[in-house]
Amino acid sequence: MQRDEKHMEMFIENSLIKLKDLKVAIGQMCHKIEFEYETINWPTFLDNFALISSHLAGLSKLLALEYTPPIRNLAVLPLHLSPDPDEHLIQITEGRLPTFAAEVVPDYLRTKPDPAAENRMNLHEAKANAITNDAASKQEAQFKKIVTHIGELITKMKEEWEMESLHRNLRTETCNQNDTQILMKAVGMGIGLSLKTNTPAMLMQQPGGMARVPNPVQMAASSPGMQMNKMPSSIKTNIKAANLHPYR
Repeated sequence: MQRDEKHMEMFIENSLIKLKDLKVAIGQMCHKIEFEYETINWPTFLDNFALISSHLAGLSKLLALEYTPPIRNLAVLPLHLSPDPDEHLIQITEGRLPTFAAEVVPDYLRTKPDPAAENRMNLHEAKANAITNDAASKQEAQFKKIVTHIGELITKMKEEWEMESLHRNLRTETCNQNDTQILMKAVGMGIGLSLKTNTPAMLMQQPGGMARVPNPVQMAASSPGMQMNKMPSSIKTNIKAANLHPYR
C-alpha cells in the first residue's frame, strides 16, 4: 500500500511539472497570437506548436510508464464545499477559482464532456462518417484548389509589394552632374562666360583684361543724336521794370 502511495506521489509531482511546462508553452503561443499577430511568421508559429506537441508527448510517455498507477480506477471526490473564498485555492489556481462550491464541482470534477457538447461532437462524427470516399475525394480536391489559388494570390501580392518598395527606394536622377559643374564654375569663377555685343565701341578695355560697359545715361549725354529737343514753352511772360510805388 505504501509503495502504491509513493508511486502516486511521484506521478503527481512529475505530472505537475509536465503540466506547468505545457501551460507556459500554451500561454506564450496565445500571447504571440494576441499581441504579435502583425510580426509573427509561419516558422515561428510552427516552432511554438512543436513545443506544445513535445510537452504533450512527454505527458503521454509519463502516463504510459509501468510504475504509473491506473488513474482510470481512481475517483476524485470533494471533501469540503464552501461558498466562501479560499486563499489556498486562489493561490494554487492562480486566481482562476476563488471558491469551491457546488456550482463549480460538476465542471471541474467531470470525467466526461458536457452533454450538449458531447451530442454535438457525436453529430459531427456521424456526419463525417456518412460521407463516401468519392465525395471526400472531391471535397479534398476542391479544398486543395482553393488553397492553391489563395497561395498564388498571396505570392502575387507579395511580389507586387516588393516591386513597389524597390521603386520607392530607388531615387530617380533629376539633374546632370556635368551641367551642374559647368554652372558652378561659371558662377563662381567666370569660366566659360563670353560677352557678345553688336558695337565694339560700347566696350572699354580695362587693365585687368575685363570689359566694362559705360553708363547708358552718359552715352546718351555724349551722343548729340540721342539728345532730346527742348519743348518750346507756350506761356509768354513779360517782365517790366517799374519805379512806381504800388500805393501811389
